[in-house]
Amino acid sequence: MNPMPDAPGLLDEDGWLAGATRIRSPNHDARPPGETISLLVIHAISLPPGEFGGDAVIELFINQLDPAAHPYFATLAGMRVSAHFFVRRDGALIQFVPCHARAWHAGASCWQGRERCNDFSLGIELEGDDYTPFSDAQYATLARLITQLRQCFPLTDIVAHADIAPGRKTDPGPYFDWSRLPRIEL
Repeated sequence: MNPMPDAPGLLDEDGWLAGATRIRSPNHDARPPGETISLLVIHAISLPPGEFGGDAVIELFINQLDPAAHPYFATLAGMRVSAHFFVRRDGALIQFVPCHARAWHAGASCWQGRERCNDFSLGIELEGDDYTPFSDAQYATLARLITQLRQCFPLTDIVAHADIAPGRKTDPGPYFDWSRLPRIEL
């Protein structure tokens, strides 16, 4: 576990954030011993693609997505994925995996010569896609979340999923406004 002496009350001892709705995903495991959380990975997801507001993303992350409910869902049958956090279009924040655990969000990935980004990162999914601007409420929640996580972990970088999996992923896409995020001071 990562100690958090400067951030009392933000995370409990297991890594659950105060104020976030908890929906536990089984899709996580232990981080390698001694690993430090230093990276935030920003993702975007909508299910079905381009549709917002339903529960399909939640169902995917807790292994309850019905592959017969939509033709696209059949392509996801058997997938075991998750993220630490999910920010809905209205700014609601859901946490699926405790921060101290390794969520399965990055897949095959590399950042600054380090492979397996899940080992040392936190994954934040935004309800969105490559074709739609994100909402003001999402940026407000994301900025608050980043500020809180910086108090708990020695973060050195915030990156796009596309940055750690180039050619394989494009999210959060061209409509994501990086200037709206708090900067990480080294």
